[in-house]
Amino acid sequence: MTQDFGIAPGLEHYAAVADLLGRAGRLEEAYKFISNMHIGPTGSVWSTLLAACRVYKNVELAEKVADKIFRIDPENIGAYILLSNIYSAARRWKDAANLRIYMRNKGMKKKPACSWIEVKNKAHAFVSGDKSHPYYDRINEALEVLLEQMEREGYVPDTKEVLHDVEEEHKKYLLYSHSERLAIAFGIISTPAGTTIRVTKNIRVCTDCHTAIKIISKIVGREIIVRDNSRFHHFKDGKCSCGDYW
Repeated sequence: MTQDFGIAPGLEHYAAVADLLGRAGRLEEAYKFISNMHIGPTGSVWSTLLAACRVYKNVELAEKVADKIFRIDPENIGAYILLSNIYSAARRWKDAANLRIYMRNKGMKKKPACSWIEVKNKAHAFVSGDKSHPYYDRINEALEVLLEQMEREGYVPDTKEVLHDVEEEHKKYLLYSHSERLAIAFGIISTPAGTTIRVTKNIRVCTDCHTAIKIISKIVGREIIVRDNSRFHHFKDGKCSCGDYW
């Protein structure tokens, strides 16, 4: 890059290469690449690899990467939460609990998951398990109908995404009541058929909801756009623009 084009690589170039290596599952290579950067890597560059460790379920490397992030950016709450989720997904409940206790002692608080949708020029906000919306009964009914249709399409809830040590049936309930699903169901019952549904979420969309929304987009024949804290997800005809990597 420097020799052929006379451009000195910046952080954005290193982050892009690290992201590509992570997407390809070449995690160790990505770790060495970041470690040998000619400029000091930031927490955001390491976070790219931490996210890849979550996707490929590499807990050991995730711990090494998280340690790098905590040394550079000790207030990076996103990295703490991501590592805690990686522990939980691996059923390492004790490690996840210890990390959350550490966060609490440090005064670090996770933002509650919240999703927004605008209908008829009015914004509607939902949190997970929210029953306060005036249309809650209709939303819940729509979700139940959708769930039946989704199951006929082969949907099986991925309860590994529930990062709490609770009974299996309760895990399914927690998944079904995630904020983005409530917002999407409200959008479906409140707008004409074929209308694009646009939802914003303040944190990352979980894997199970991502799978569910792909199927919902196919069932209802609509484009569903979800903006989480990582990227825009354009769901259409059972597929997502992110290629299932985010």
